[in-house]
Amino acid sequence: MSDGVAKDSAEGSSRSSGNHQQQPQPAPLSRYESQKRRDWNTFGQYLKNQRPPVPLSQCNCNHVLDFLRYLDQFGKTKVHLHGCVFFGQPEPPAPCTCPLRQAWGSLDALIGRLRAAYEEHGGSPETNPFGNGAIRVYLREVRECQAKARGIPYKKKKKRKHQIKPNNVDEEAKSSSKRLPS
Repeated sequence: MSDGVAKDSAEGSSRSSGNHQQQPQPAPLSRYESQKRRDWNTFGQYLKNQRPPVPLSQCNCNHVLDFLRYLDQFGKTKVHLHGCVFFGQPEPPAPCTCPLRQAWGSLDALIGRLRAAYEEHGGSPETNPFGNGAIRVYLREVRECQAKARGIPYKKKKKRKHQIKPNNVDEEAKSSSKRLPS
């Protein structure tokens, strides 16, 4: 019995007194949900650090664009400038002094996560600054600029058209009826 008392007293600090049932732990967040939460917190911190601080209710697409430009300083993608001898080369043979930037794909994914987080935190889709047309234009310009700097043309994937030929159905019906004994 003293073993049980010692065990209870040792565990007593980790659970409330008198309640021996453990509370169910929430399911761990998916990688996407964790990243979305981190991105949302980072953006919120960015707004708080502005002078003067910007409340989320007053955030607009200009704040989002400034945030994306701010993130460039932490980028890892070499984007050659027009005057660089390696401009337009996908794999330059030597290092250069061109800046590192955030990759277009990273920014595009970030905006998608922040757009979803904004609405999950009570923002309406109509006022979502992450869905503003200016953001889409900025992302398109970044994509094109990075593609040109690397000498890789960006080609939009074309949607495949599935064509159903009504004649095929009729031909199959005719051929199956020919096989049936009369």
